Amino acid sequence: MLTQIKEKPYQCDICEKRFGKNGSFKQHMLTHTNGKPHRCHVCEKRFRQHGHLKSHMLTHTNEKPYRCDVCEKRFRQHGHLKRHKLTHTNEKPYRCDVCEKSFADSRNWKTHMLIHTNEKPHRCDVCEKRFRRHGHLKRHMLTHTNEKPYRCDVCEKRFADSRNWKTHMSIHTNEYPHQCNVCEKRFGQGRNLKTHMLCHTKEKPYQCDVCKKRFRRHGHLKRHMLTHTNEYPHQCNVCEKRFNQGGNLKTHMLIHTKEKPHQCDVCEKRFTQSGALKTHMLTHTREKPHQCDVCMKRFRTRGHLKSHMLTHTKEKPIDVMFVKKELP
Repeated sequence: MLTQIKEKPYQCDICEKRFGKNGSFKQHMLTHTNGKPHRCHVCEKRFRQHGHLKSHMLTHTNEKPYRCDVCEKRFRQHGHLKRHKLTHTNEKPYRCDVCEKSFADSRNWKTHMLIHTNEKPHRCDVCEKRFRRHGHLKRHMLTHTNEKPYRCDVCEKRFADSRNWKTHMSIHTNEYPHQCNVCEKRFGQGRNLKTHMLCHTKEKPYQCDVCKKRFRRHGHLKRHMLTHTNEYPHQCNVCEKRFNQGGNLKTHMLIHTKEKPHQCDVCEKRFTQSGALKTHMLTHTREKPHQCDVCMKRFRTRGHLKSHMLTHTKEKPIDVMFVKKELP
């Protein structure tokens, strides 16, 4: 204990954490006082550390001073460059002792370990919901403040999440730099390509603890879990119908407003949902992207393929007209 006090002489009176340097101790104290003394003169966002402000300023100047020697991709922060370089060497030095999964980034490894301990250290002060990642908490807080700090310079649409903003921007720039090496489909973001690759590998890494059903996306698992809890947190203020997803409520509201915001460029037919427009477009292109693995017959929609698959398995389809879930 004496050795620790000698090496880390600065101790926080609130949480008793110790520090070796006075500067680190002072920065830590700001986490308790919520002090953010460093302010951006462009957007007035505030930061605890001057270094964080400097990194933030690069988002306004669009500078990326750190360059990868292998692929020449550029980054705003040196730490981002270091993590990127591991994609070229395929090094994953951080390994989980429980499931032996390996990670290139220590932060991803630490967050992964929380899955096994079921810890969610980051708590929302408003609704007390808990999160594994601080970034997830930050995004969640915007649902309470209704802030949308990311604005598209082209159409002025605003977003709460920087990832959704970046995805949206690719619509205007028509940039899709990430390509699938199997089917050559292109994506605006690397994470969308990663999710797409699971279609080819047939992997479903997310499993329901209740019924053991597996899913490709974490979001799909979260939605599925609501079927077990019977939660319908999103309510229509017109007809009081309830939904388990906010997106479904938004789509439902178009029934009341009579809006059909999605229009076909070919025949000018309008649709309530973008998915319905995408399916409709296949009637013009004659594409049938969904193929049966058994007889190779092709279909325009996944639903038609699923119905067709029952002819091979001899299962009887469920008539959804007679399966009605009681809403709370």
